[in-house]
Amino acid sequence: MKKELVAILVCPVCKGELQLSVTEENKDEVVVGSLYCAKCDVRYPIAEAIPNLLPPEQRP
Repeated sequence: MKKELVAILVCPVCKGELQLSVTEENKDEVVVGSLYCAKCDVRYPIAEAIPNLLPPEQRP
């Protein structure tokens, strides 16, 4: 996921601001990490550079 996307992404549940946490990156791309919504207290994982923005109850 490109770091610049954080500026336009919002929480799918409440439309709140997301905070990026990077565990592993490759140049300007986040490979592993998470997006966190403080308003909902929900964390959305980023794996293989793809953010999973499904609400928690819809994740496998």
